[in-house]
Amino acid sequence: MYRTTMRRLRDGGKYLSNAIRKRENRSYSNLPCDTVYGGPKPQDPVKRVTLRHLASKYTKKKPITMLTAYDYPSAVHVDQAGIDICLVGDSVGMVVHGHDTTLPVTMDDMLLHCRAVARGARRSLLVGDLPFGSYEQSPSQAVANATRLLKEGGMDAVKLEGGYGSRVTAAKAIVEAGIAVMGHVGLTPQAISALGGFRPQGQTSSGAKMVLEHALALQESGCFAIVLECLPSPVSAAITSALKIPTIGIGAGSKCSGQVLVYHDILGMMQHPHYVKLSTSSSRFPF
Repeated sequence: MYRTTMRRLRDGGKYLSNAIRKRENRSYSNLPCDTVYGGPKPQDPVKRVTLRHLASKYTKKKPITMLTAYDYPSAVHVDQAGIDICLVGDSVGMVVHGHDTTLPVTMDDMLLHCRAVARGARRSLLVGDLPFGSYEQSPSQAVANATRLLKEGGMDAVKLEGGYGSRVTAAKAIVEAGIAVMGHVGLTPQAISALGGFRPQGQTSSGAKMVLEHALALQESGCFAIVLECLPSPVSAAITSALKIPTIGIGAGSKCSGQVLVYHDILGMMQHPHYVKLSTSSSRFPF
């Protein structure tokens, strides 16, 4: 009788401990029920998009998809949609913080948003923008801040704007430091003061030639892909044909290797007039 009673008490204690543990687990914010905000999940290296995955799609002429995300919930949505590349863009300054340009965005701003996105996106390749003033001064500055986006922000790669002078030097230095770099030519919002506004680029023969030269320079520096922004479709097609790396278009026609759109645009929350027109009923990549 004594042994039977003790065994029941032990079994009851184990049952109670398990019940308490389950209730405690459900109270933690990182262990909710299965919803879109499903909390951290183990990373599956087989499913994670890598540069080799992108190179394979490029070789097979399969479209590459890229979408921006600025916080945890948008990153979860982008990831669940099966998007190849998730870009934490400095456009967060305009889309989320309400600035007129991307110029006020700081490294601290980018790191905050990068960390949130990294917690939500487990499959997409994560690319973080180097904000204005974080890479132009010297190669060492560029490498230091690119390193921060990976170490502190959880990114897989960085993106920088421009294909001339210090921009190319910075791209080459970052690549040589072992960090993947995506380039960006055409309309480069960080150079808004020099461009005279958010205006389409490459509309003249000399302008188109200059954009091509910038793209080739970035390819030579070691970039794995280049964003073509706000260019005439024939110019984008010619640049894509001339390069040996993928081009990702935004407002640059459908002849690029892939397309990138802003999360808020594709949901119809906002609309940038010089990009592809979207509606909530027919939001899709313009391939």
